[in-house]
Amino acid sequence: MELNWLNFIIVCPLVFLAGFVDSIAGGGGLISLPAYLLAGVNPKLAIGTNKLSSSFGTFFSTARYCKNGHFDLAIAIPSVFVAIIGSYIGARLVLITDEKILSMLLLFILPIVVFFVFRKGSLEENIVVKITRKRQIILGVLVSGVIGMYDRFYGPGTGTFLVLAYVGLVKMDLLKAMGNTKIINLSSNLAALCAFMLNGNIIYLLGLTAAIFSIAGNLVGSSLAMKNGSRVVKPVIIVVLVLLFVKICFRI
Repeated sequence: MELNWLNFIIVCPLVFLAGFVDSIAGGGGLISLPAYLLAGVNPKLAIGTNKLSSSFGTFFSTARYCKNGHFDLAIAIPSVFVAIIGSYIGARLVLITDEKILSMLLLFILPIVVFFVFRKGSLEENIVVKITRKRQIILGVLVSGVIGMYDRFYGPGTGTFLVLAYVGLVKMDLLKAMGNTKIINLSSNLAALCAFMLNGNIIYLLGLTAAIFSIAGNLVGSSLAMKNGSRVVKPVIIVVLVLLFVKICFRI
């Protein structure tokens, strides 16, 4: 593909916004991938190039969360492996299941999720854990596997659902939930990126340029999230869920 200045003008600012959103609430791909398509990039190249730029951004936001101690290693390490297994199962399910079934299901689930986010005390920075540590670890790993399955089967909003599941079901602190989500996302992104690189589905000049903007967006977003907690996380999650709802409506 022959690049021109318009490709960069369209992609880079939107990738910055995607990185900002993704570092706070996940779901940045709902913005960044359409940006590449809007710039006229072939869909296969768009997916691979988007994965390149987003991987850089995710790496830096993950490092920021981990540097500040916002992660739970006992849950994160096994979750990465289980999420990869779930991702493989999700890929197999794509071959035998009509994704419209999941789309219709999500149309009913998303309003419930939005209600949960709006509920007072739903996303707390210092949550009081009311389950045993053993059960918390088991639930965290299981949730990671299920969301990993969803990621490969359908995809959009994976990080958002993972944060909400960690807080709502696993009873993790909000910022630790976000840090763990980033660790899993980074592992998944790097695995997918290797596949795209091996198949030559990346426009490196555009992807690496956009990566600078993705890094900037992720650093700004993660800093805001750590300073303001749920005050900034809640509205951004609502925006992501609305974008996902609109995307599903257009696909059905």
